[in-house]
Amino acid sequence: MNMHDWNPNFVNLSPMFEPFLHLEKYFANCAFWPEHSHLNRLALMLNQQVMTQSEQQICFVPQGIGKQCFEQNYESRIYLTGQIQTRAKNWHDFFNALVWHTFPRAKSALNQLHYQAQLFESVNKIKHRCALRDTATLFDESGVIVVSSEKTLIQLLSDFEWKELFWRQRKGMLSSMRFFVFGHGLYEKALNPYVGMTGKGIIFNVEEAFFAKTLLKQLHLIDSILESFLLQDLSSSSDLTPIPLLGYPGWTEDNHSEIYYENKKYFRDRHRAD
Repeated sequence: MNMHDWNPNFVNLSPMFEPFLHLEKYFANCAFWPEHSHLNRLALMLNQQVMTQSEQQICFVPQGIGKQCFEQNYESRIYLTGQIQTRAKNWHDFFNALVWHTFPRAKSALNQLHYQAQLFESVNKIKHRCALRDTATLFDESGVIVVSSEKTLIQLLSDFEWKELFWRQRKGMLSSMRFFVFGHGLYEKALNPYVGMTGKGIIFNVEEAFFAKTLLKQLHLIDSILESFLLQDLSSSSDLTPIPLLGYPGWTEDNHSEIYYENKKYFRDRHRAD
């Protein structure tokens, strides 16, 4: 699809948009690109209050023009005022807004990591970005949350045993492991999926009962778990695992045959992916 065109049925373009299913009805009748006011009303329609870690209520505002001081740069402005600069008619920024509404606690945690790191760099006149800030950016753009109740499947994923995981353990994977796209950059790519799409995963071992919950309850639980992990355990890119997204059963029409998983340029061995 044309990346500049609005499509009110974007949720149905790919299974990767599943975390946005509960938002589908709010955009189904939008003939044109949603405006900032629409994105700001979404919290009211969802009966939720989205807050930063500094207890500022978020709102979406037009992007600032020109070079901005520390307090007005993107992440600082969110942390200090709750204002999220959002470009109009832009899928990337639109999906960022939807992730804020879907994983509000995790997004606020990432924002705090960015703000604290930028403040440290500013006070100490450090010109280069720290490892934690780079990692937070990487997950914010390309993050995937992996949950599984089977440690054997988690081990296969961690060991890059893609064919064993996605093909030979396909049935078990569909029942006991799920991928949830987090990064808004990945959602933009999902408008036109391609072999090579790779996310940066954080893996959580959950109870089997997780998979009996409704999607909305699953999302709320993930948001809470992820918030804690980001604030307490995230330190560097080594905490993130490469995830070939189109390997997940059914996420592309092409992965219904064994030969699909023999593409080593996509399903790389560990030593080639590191």
